[in-house]
This record gives sequence, structure tokens and C-alpha cells, in this order.
Amino acid sequence: MTTFFQGRPGRRLPELTGEVLRGTPRRITEYEEEILHRPCQRVTEFGAERWAGLIDDMFTTMWIAEGCGLAANQVDVDARLFVYDLIDGNGDRHLGHVFNPRIEAMSGLFGEQDGDEGCLSVPGARELLTRPARVTLHGFDMEGRPFSIDAGGYLARCLVHETQHLDGLLYVDRLSPASRDHALAHAAARRTDVMARRAARQRQLGK
Repeated sequence: MTTFFQGRPGRRLPELTGEVLRGTPRRITEYEEEILHRPCQRVTEFGAERWAGLIDDMFTTMWIAEGCGLAANQVDVDARLFVYDLIDGNGDRHLGHVFNPRIEAMSGLFGEQDGDEGCLSVPGARELLTRPARVTLHGFDMEGRPFSIDAGGYLARCLVHETQHLDGLLYVDRLSPASRDHALAHAAARRTDVMARRAARQRQLGK
């Protein structure tokens, strides 16, 4: 397994990274809450002193909820920021944080991919959704340094999903009305079980 942090290869990390261990869990906002349905504010002031604590909290919250990505508006913060931590189809781990993300889709060159998709703000539901097969993500780290990531497969799906969160769009907004209704009904039916599992994982962390 190769570990990529902010798109660059680095040393292998434990499952529970320092961010997860340092952070404090936050409540995850859910579908129909207003902050999820409008564009987030672009970040213009950077620095670890301002953002490191929030990033730690987001990694902790994402781990508890068993997610691969989490946007700032999912913890009720109006800022163009998301975090991610996932294993791709090749077994490589990708993790990091992105401010002010911008996606370049390469559908014209590489086509599209179909796959199941879920969302921590629609707990317990998954639906089939078409996404670009490859994308390039442009963004900034917490110190305001620019970087880019070329991504395919599962990583590309995650980066697009999280970037669209910051535009006020959830994956269910891209579904047909029938599929969206099915996802929301499934989420309502499974919500209690999902929240119980999250609570158990939070206890596991001792937080």
C-alpha cells in the first residue's frame, strides 16, 4: 500500500491518524438543513492556528461515521473545505484536506463511471450514480499553498462528491425523483441503527 497525503506519496500511517486522535466529534448535519443547500464561503485567510483544530475535528467525525470524505458544511461550518481518507481500488490510501476545491472533469477523454454512492448527511442510504471516470482537483492546503491531484475511480468519485457539497449539492440532488425518494426513505428507516453504530465508534475512541 502507498499512502498519498495531499496527492503526494508519503510514509504509511496508522488507521487512527493524529488528526483523528486529537479531534473532537461534531454533529453531522442532515439533508434539508439549510447550510447543506447553499454554496459555502470561499476561504481567504489561511494558517494552522485558524484551521488545524477544525480539520482534526472533521477527521475524528469522519472516522466515527465511517466516511471517506466530509465537507465543512456537514459539521455546520460555512467554509469551502473538505477532508478525505480512503482506500482506492489499487489498495492505496489517500488522505488530506482541501480548501477552495475546483474540479476539472475529464469525461471527454476518459468517459464516466457508474457506482453506488452514499452520504453521511443521508445516513444509511446508497444509490447508483454516474460520475466522471477521471478528474483533476485544484485546491489549497491550510497554509494557502496550491496543489493539484489527478484522480480516477473511487478517489475521483469522492473528490467530486465533496466539492459538490461545498456548492450546496448533495448526491441525492443528482438522482431521479424516484431514486431520491427511495434514498431518503431508506435513510429514514435505517437512521436509528446508523446513529447507534456511530455512538459505539465514538465510545471506542473514548470521546
